[in-house]
Parts: sequence; C-alpha cells; structure tokens
Amino acid sequence: MYKFLLRMVINGLGLYAAISLVPGISLQDPDPVTYVWLALIFGLLNALVKPILKLVTCPVIMLTLGLFSLLINTALFYLTAWVGDQFGVGINIENFLAAFLGALIISIISTILNAILKDELKGSRKRKKN
Repeated sequence: MYKFLLRMVINGLGLYAAISLVPGISLQDPDPVTYVWLALIFGLLNALVKPILKLVTCPVIMLTLGLFSLLINTALFYLTAWVGDQFGVGINIENFLAAFLGALIISIISTILNAILKDELKGSRKRKKN
C-alpha cells in the first residue's frame, strides 16, 4: 500500500508540474482532489496499457532507439485526458505539442523522483547494524 501511495504522489507531482508549466494544458476544475483522480487514472493506464503498447511497438522502439517511447507517453497522456473527461476530471489539451511537452515533463519528474526514492519503492530499507 505504501508503494502504491508513493507512486500516486509521484504521478500527481508530475501531472501538477506539466499542467503548471505547459501553456496549452489546463484543468477543467483546478482542485486538489482532481489531481488525485488524475494521478490514479494515469497510474492505472501506465500499469495496464503501457506494457501492451510497448510490446506491440517493440520493433519500432528498437528501430528509433527508444524515441518512440515518447510518443507512447504522449498517447497515454491524451488517453488520461479522455478517461478523466469521462469521469468529469478531465484535462484540456490544446494541441499535440502541448501533450508531448506535458508527457515529457511527467516522464522527467517521474524518473528523477523514482531515482531518489528507489529504496522506498523497492521495499528494501537499510537496517542499522549494532
């Protein structure tokens, strides 16, 4: 449960940064609860849909040396906006460039926070020796 909540916080911070920094992205209802719902939707889509997309597009990802993963992240960001809109907590994305930059910011923040918190996410905590 702790790891799940930590990943939700990381996703929420990434979404908050993307929405705050990219001019073409805005929330329909800028409420803290909205960020929680969007983080949950984004996390579920990343856990369920992203591995399938990466498996299907594996040859293209290898051919482009991993750059196609950025387009997969952009598609998942668009999908998060669409699913969120179905539940009334949507993101307004004006164009592809805004979605691409938003997905890029989320990826960068997620990578940095995952690197900092890798011990907590793995569940291994260092014990003090007596």
